[in-house]
Amino acid sequence: MSEHFGTLSDGTHVRRWTLERAGVRVRVLSYGGIVQSLEVPDRDGSAANVVLGFAGLEGYLSHPWPYFGALIGRYANRIAGGRFSLDGRTYPLAPNNAPNSLHGGERGFDKRVWEGTPVEHGVRLSRVSPDGEEGFPGRLEVSATYTLEAGGALRIAYEAVTDAPTVVNLTNHSYFNLAGAGSGDAGGHELRLAASRFTPVDAELIPTGSPDEVAGTRFDFRAARKVGAGYDHNFVLDKGVTASAEEVAELYDPSTGRTLTVATTEPGLQLYTADHLSEPFAPGHGIALETQHFPDSPNRPEFPSTVLRPGEVFRSETVYGFSVC
Repeated sequence: MSEHFGTLSDGTHVRRWTLERAGVRVRVLSYGGIVQSLEVPDRDGSAANVVLGFAGLEGYLSHPWPYFGALIGRYANRIAGGRFSLDGRTYPLAPNNAPNSLHGGERGFDKRVWEGTPVEHGVRLSRVSPDGEEGFPGRLEVSATYTLEAGGALRIAYEAVTDAPTVVNLTNHSYFNLAGAGSGDAGGHELRLAASRFTPVDAELIPTGSPDEVAGTRFDFRAARKVGAGYDHNFVLDKGVTASAEEVAELYDPSTGRTLTVATTEPGLQLYTADHLSEPFAPGHGIALETQHFPDSPNRPEFPSTVLRPGEVFRSETVYGFSVC
């Protein structure tokens, strides 16, 4: 089911799709591919929205940079110095996180209106990113399909093709609070990650070198423990890149019994504890678990490649599952 959600200043209409299955309700916007709300029951059967967002379009327009629930691209995370080289040519990008480029630039995929097509138990959002958009080469045809599975899991499947060599790294930027959006600090949630390594970063959150072991550090979430604060780091998932989504994370809220599991085909997961959120939310009110390739991969040949060439198909998939205990 879709409905009118608002109108941009240029007259473009924004639509909202509501997906419901197995006690889960998801609302997705054509603006930015945003997951506006995701309602799931707690151990007592009471449903609550577990992602941060806004009731109306104006909330997203007036708070663009936290990327609430948005589809991020062309390149999720940071590219050092706002530039990268590919096949002997250097491409300058918008240094919107100066001096680096972040989440696709000044007007990335999160600030574009997508075309929506209903599919069984879901919606397919698509658009064409023209050659040179935000400095990225190649005309990119891209889609993200949001579906609810029989058990109520939300699956997001991405696909893209290009007519020229380019780089692609897509993710969803939902902030989860399993006690319910607006309920306060999520730092007491317990997190488990199937990651034995992480990528150390400098003061600008750019990787400084090869991944380090998590053992003996505050980055060790191989056994579930409280998340706390102070994280905006990429974790190197033990499974690497996979053809099908494999479970890599579990987030649990003791107060409600809600459990979120994350399965993905991606090799990395950016844990962000939202330490810089501001009104109407506050630091720590949500936890982002961004499945993606590593930050600055276009400038790091030793990292898994994000290069997409003509004739190839970019595919990525992440599944968010819910249960109670």
